[in-house]
Amino acid sequence: MKKITKAVFPVAGMGSRFLPATKATAKEMLPIVDKPLIQYAVEEAVAAGITDMVFITGRNKRAIEDHFDKAYELEATLEAQGKEELLRVVQSVVPKHVNCIYIRQAEPLGLGHAVLCAQPVIQNEPFAVLLADDLIDGQPSVVKQMVDVFAQHQCSILGVQDVPRAHTKQYGIVGSTSLSLNVEKVHTIVEKPQPSVAPSTLAVVGRYILTPRIFHHLQKVQAGAGGEIQLTDGIAALMSEEQLLAYRFNGVRYDCGSKLGYLQAQVAFGLKHQDLREEFAAYLQTLS
Repeated sequence: MKKITKAVFPVAGMGSRFLPATKATAKEMLPIVDKPLIQYAVEEAVAAGITDMVFITGRNKRAIEDHFDKAYELEATLEAQGKEELLRVVQSVVPKHVNCIYIRQAEPLGLGHAVLCAQPVIQNEPFAVLLADDLIDGQPSVVKQMVDVFAQHQCSILGVQDVPRAHTKQYGIVGSTSLSLNVEKVHTIVEKPQPSVAPSTLAVVGRYILTPRIFHHLQKVQAGAGGEIQLTDGIAALMSEEQLLAYRFNGVRYDCGSKLGYLQAQVAFGLKHQDLREEFAAYLQTLS
């Protein structure tokens, strides 16, 4: 039985919807309260028992590498000043048993190409893919939920949720039939269909477990609009020879690739923050 020990984080995108904030800063480094989006994603993977974090980076993404690197000067300063709690926070960004690996995506050729860039590290193992834009608050972590499903079925799995039909043109949409509680067998997947022709309202949202056979299909995918290689096309080809499942995860998703979703996440996580929640809740009541 194969286990999931590696996760891929495609972080080479420009984040144009958040300009000018992302002009010189990686969108994945935008904070939700006091942690950047990418750290939430890594923590989700760690909670699933994953030990190798593979970041597919691009230009202007150095801040991500610096964030997960050891900060000698900062740690020395905090230690000298006796700020033990802050020192603990800085040192716990990456657990000692976790490896961070960085691969440069030289051209912005799409999500499918970003995943393909990870092949030299992933090799012949199943792996997870997490899009940091999708911040998902779940207990246990959504990737842990999906790893447990993989342990039972040993095949590729898509994290999905229902969306309004009017929004199908923003997502990859699956057509499926129920297999067991929260698990569906996928028989079709379409990238951003118009609402009138969408096979369902079940949308793929930023969490995947994929078998290594996906690389074979991504190598053959023809670039679509904008010259991008779509991960959805590779998954559709994979489905022709392997079982593909969709998992209705337990958790709340915040689309932090949109300004509204980002603000909603700030409020939700602010109300959960141990040091801030009471004062923040009181402040929000003054706005109503």
